[in-house]
Amino acid sequence: MLRLAIQKSGRLSEDSLQLLRDAGINLSSSPSRLLRTQATNFPLELIFVRDDDIPEYVEGGVVDVGIVGENVLLETLKDVETVERLGFGKCRLCLAMPKNAAYNGPESLQGLRIATSYVRILENFLAAQNIRAEIHEISGSVEITPSLGLADAIFDIVSTGSTLLANGLREVATVIESEALLVANPDLSPEKREILARLLFRIHANRNAKNHRYILMNVPNDRLDEIAAIIPGMKSPTVLPLTQPGWSSLHSVIPENVFWDALEQLKAAGAEGILVVPIERMIL
Repeated sequence: MLRLAIQKSGRLSEDSLQLLRDAGINLSSSPSRLLRTQATNFPLELIFVRDDDIPEYVEGGVVDVGIVGENVLLETLKDVETVERLGFGKCRLCLAMPKNAAYNGPESLQGLRIATSYVRILENFLAAQNIRAEIHEISGSVEITPSLGLADAIFDIVSTGSTLLANGLREVATVIESEALLVANPDLSPEKREILARLLFRIHANRNAKNHRYILMNVPNDRLDEIAAIIPGMKSPTVLPLTQPGWSSLHSVIPENVFWDALEQLKAAGAEGILVVPIERMIL
């Protein structure tokens, strides 16, 4: 049994559960009011805890793996193994100042009072810039401190920036880009490593499917080579003859990021009856 810690509530909670659902993992009961639950079709136990506690739980072996924000991991400096970048929960750790405050680079922070919940990350940034500033550790709403006269600037998580604007602040510098990470205890047993590998296999299959599209089209035989060059598949497109002389059906898989450009090229090259189908799972 692999024990996984995820955030009980907050910006990573629902996305973490959805990741498991997409991987075909069914939970024994609704996790909304529970502190722990088990999967019914996979050797996995979920533990619901505070985000800030996950790195410590993983390092100490209380749980085997955890899903945690990169910003939290960098702040806690726990000895854990980063297994996978999960691509959700993206945010940035930014410096922000009142709208009318001058900022001409990190040197503008010299001697200022900066409020933050991320003391270690801020200390490292200031040290790297050779800046001396007064850091005030705040556990609650950091954005309000400049308007209360407690700080001249703040260092905090930013997703959309709307909270900063509502408090009369503006971003002046991004220090770190963050996303959700799957982390593991470095001393996992071989048996638990094998379960983790199975979990990663499912996650990768689902991610590959989301990032690709299955495409079918009718193609004149004299344009097959030209059109096949536009959309090579994982090895090569599949070509099947049609009952109509001189035509074939071409099937392939194309990455999502080239999808629309490829469609335009295919149409221009003479492809007809183009059909695009989502992929549920994709094993590379």
